[in-house]
Amino acid sequence: MPTHAERKLLGYTPEQIFDLVAKVEDYPKFLPWCVGVRVISRTENELVADMSIGFGPFRETFTSRVSLNHPTEVRVRYEKGPFRYLNNVWKFSSRPNGCLVDFFVDFEFKSRILQAAIGVVFNEAVRLMVAAFVRRAREVYGPPLVAPSTQTPVSS
Repeated sequence: MPTHAERKLLGYTPEQIFDLVAKVEDYPKFLPWCVGVRVISRTENELVADMSIGFGPFRETFTSRVSLNHPTEVRVRYEKGPFRYLNNVWKFSSRPNGCLVDFFVDFEFKSRILQAAIGVVFNEAVRLMVAAFVRRAREVYGPPLVAPSTQTPVSS
């Protein structure tokens, strides 16, 4: 089952990156393969949303419950759709030169065809998604606090 964990130091505050990740309604504007989001409910600490993803001939919609622990964590719990399971966690910690982001995703599609299709491109797809969030931070907040040349991944 595809699993990806990444740790990245970004030249923004934890609050900024948290807000970017928590604003799921903006995902179709910048996130590859995200073709639509409908927020069903939202409180200060939780939201429920339907997300539609599309790649190639595949298009699927799933519902997630997202726990928002401002500004340190976003935890996604899968509720219904094409997955057997989906676990996604973002953690944000303050550092002197920005925000250390820990990202984890683990999932399995119910359909073997979908699982095989994503399995081939999974690692590259997740890297593109993480890069899309980094680009979005620059679009929304401007240049990072730390020059990009010193902004290197802590580990992958």
